[in-house]
Amino acid sequence: MPHSSTTHLVLIPSYNPGAKVLDTVRAALAQWAPVWVVVDGSTDGSAEKLQALAGEVEGLRVIVLPENRGKGAAVLAGLDRAAAAGFTHVLTMDSDGQHPADLIPAFMAASQAEPAAMVLGKPVFAADAPALRVNGRKVSNGWANLETLWMGIGDSLYGFRVYPVVPLRRIMQANRFMRRFDFDPEAVVRLCWAGVRPRNIDAPVRYFRADEGGVSHFNYLRDNTLLTWMHTRLFLGFLLRLPLLLWRRLTT
Repeated sequence: MPHSSTTHLVLIPSYNPGAKVLDTVRAALAQWAPVWVVVDGSTDGSAEKLQALAGEVEGLRVIVLPENRGKGAAVLAGLDRAAAAGFTHVLTMDSDGQHPADLIPAFMAASQAEPAAMVLGKPVFAADAPALRVNGRKVSNGWANLETLWMGIGDSLYGFRVYPVVPLRRIMQANRFMRRFDFDPEAVVRLCWAGVRPRNIDAPVRYFRADEGGVSHFNYLRDNTLLTWMHTRLFLGFLLRLPLLLWRRLTT
């Protein structure tokens, strides 16, 4: 039987995820209830398949956005509804099968033990993981740790993590960024600035080839440009907050 909770839910943003999505959602449901999927304007027919599954399986809710708004915007749509329903925490995971559904209970337990923290997955890569993806994230991780004075972000880009709803909604509603691929790294940096401490748990990540049903929406030029602009903004924000961050590090 899956674990269930009235405070913690699994939130899966999804955009044209390919054939893996139903397996991903079923794997999550085998571990936890409830599971919510936010369909971010998908055009591949996955919304209809997910809605059909929701009609058959207890514990699944499907939220369909009329147009593609980006991962962060999809997460915020889920956060707003989760807060209205009384949930305090969400575990986010990708819809394409890259994240380990079997670790959902362990991540949720860590969050329940320390609800003021965010629980971050620290990716463990297989030998066949694309070197460009593995090595490229080191740049973003370096900047994220500098921008938070090394508060302990194990990985800034891995989207398998548990967020406390209230501070994340407050941060997102206060600025117009964090709506697309920049969501994951900016969320952890700004949450650290807000005093939400990270807790890291190792978690495997798998990159599927196209012939295995893998789908990637990562665009090297577009998304790296977005990350560069994001870290420029965050570094300027870091400089403004430096006295507070130094004081916090020296007194905690």
